[in-house]
Amino acid sequence: MRIWGKIIKDNHLIQDTVIEIYDTSLSRTKKVYKALEDICLTFDLAAPIWLKKNQQDFIHHARTRFTQDSFVETIDFDYLDFHVIEEDL
Repeated sequence: MRIWGKIIKDNHLIQDTVIEIYDTSLSRTKKVYKALEDICLTFDLAAPIWLKKNQQDFIHHARTRFTQDSFVETIDFDYLDFHVIEEDL
């Protein structure tokens, strides 16, 4: 599984990374949570909270945006885009 994390501010890409997780012992859900954790470590962010809107977006589109509502701390960007770009076969 490959997931692309992007920090967006004023419609500009500020920072991005691609996380690859190919641990076959993990479920898809655990891979997603692990990828989000790794992205947050890369960007030096506290992990966001999965709100209902994030869960629904991710279920339907394999993508979601974490805005200020999802973070406990104040963020200096508009949103963190979290997008599956490759699923395991």
